[in-house]
Amino acid sequence: MRTFGLIGKTLSHSFSEGYFNEKFHKEDINDAEYKNFELNNISEFTALISKIKHSGLNVTTPYKESIIPFLDELTPHAKAIGAVNTIQFKGNKLIGHNTDTIGFSQSIYPLLNERNKALVLGNGGASKAIQYALKTLNIEYKIVSRKSSFDYSDISSRSIGYYDIIINTTPLGTYPEIADFPQIPYKELDENHLLFDVIYNPTESAFLRFGKTRNCSIKNGLEMLEIQAESSWNIWNS
Repeated sequence: MRTFGLIGKTLSHSFSEGYFNEKFHKEDINDAEYKNFELNNISEFTALISKIKHSGLNVTTPYKESIIPFLDELTPHAKAIGAVNTIQFKGNKLIGHNTDTIGFSQSIYPLLNERNKALVLGNGGASKAIQYALKTLNIEYKIVSRKSSFDYSDISSRSIGYYDIIINTTPLGTYPEIADFPQIPYKELDENHLLFDVIYNPTESAFLRFGKTRNCSIKNGLEMLEIQAESSWNIWNS
């Protein structure tokens, strides 16, 4: 039996386990299983891989960056991003990949139209992959976070009018804390804006719901996750 899985901190409502096990069932892949592996600290990773022989792993919040020192190699793509969401077990080596950029690019591209300026809320591992994707899409962007020179208090009516894409890469609004949302001036949004949320549970976060009431185009992170999951599967079977 080949064992695949997801490492993260809180995984009870994660997407990957259900997605992959349903995929295995539908496609009659009888020699594979997918499990969640919750780690209280990334330091527990070494014990995990010594105890269980894995065929491939995904990595989610908050370990997409802190996993890097535990890996033998990074693809040039993952190295440029500075974050890993997929681990390939190849011979005796652990190789870090990033498929988030593929998922994000393919998911958002049909909605861009003439939009080409983005505010990226958050600066963690998911954000870094999205920043890389925005560069490849030739979209100007600015990072908004408590740890950057431009934080939420700097978002004015003028800046909201300048940026026509707003991307939430933070966990704010994720189940079960569904009442949470990034503090931006939603009243300044209109039909020219596109709101993209990496959150997929709930299907419509408070961030997206507020955008919808302002006639914005909106999209959640489900398709992004599906695309990156299939990309991970292709890596593990290459």
